Amino acid sequence: MDARLQKRVQRYGWDKAAAHYERYWQNQLEPAQTALLDMAQLKRGERVLDVACGTGLVTLRAARDIGPEGEVVGTDISEEMIAVAGSIAGACRTGNVSFVRMDAEALDLASSSFDAALCALGLMYAPDPEHAVAEMHRVTKSGGRAVCAVWGERHMCGWASIFPIVDACVQSEVCPMFFRIGTGDALRLAFSSAGFKDISLRRLQTTLLYADATEACAAAFVGGPVALAYSRFSDAVKAMAHDDYLRSIEPYRVGNGYAIPGEFVVVAGYK
Repeated sequence: MDARLQKRVQRYGWDKAAAHYERYWQNQLEPAQTALLDMAQLKRGERVLDVACGTGLVTLRAARDIGPEGEVVGTDISEEMIAVAGSIAGACRTGNVSFVRMDAEALDLASSSFDAALCALGLMYAPDPEHAVAEMHRVTKSGGRAVCAVWGERHMCGWASIFPIVDACVQSEVCPMFFRIGTGDALRLAFSSAGFKDISLRRLQTTLLYADATEACAAAFVGGPVALAYSRFSDAVKAMAHDDYLRSIEPYRVGNGYAIPGEFVVVAGYK
């Protein structure tokens, strides 16, 4: 897929998903986000960048870690994600955060201006994730660090069938290289190529819990990256896609619900 087209698909896809994202993914992504923040070791008063921040789940936790004397800037390619994040921050009266729509591969930010740069489960959607990591290195101060979390190996993620199911109904792939950066040592190598040192990597096995088929399908189709394509399906195609997806996750059914395996990869490095 052309990089510009892929970015448009991601931008407007996440615009569609923004209202549903936290309901279906907040609990499921928490282990990766906690591991990322543990490895970041944020300190009070630091200036922190959260790339591909979504609705601000990590941004707001980072804001608490650094205290009111620090600052967190959250960026995302989706305007609706930024709007939701800003609304949540306002409701929480979190005054040390700001949000701006920005491409992870072209950060309009000064070089060497952040103590730490974070990216929780956003790199998979970038056409060139290695370039996004290089941008995080550029904006990080000497002695600072970056931490990224991504989904891991395809065969470790029981929900991975969502992509071929949706791709079969549209003319182009929604996330053509989704699992590449979480495969093998790809993320560690991206950090090394960008110039980071003292790199560490953690792989985490996790389980995505959904109460029933309706919740599992909503998470897969309306709360994530395929939301734009799904919104254009007819009712008949939606029903067919639901059936195909539920068949694919049938091995993980527990009673009326589902316990779907997944894997996260978290890498940290210092500049």
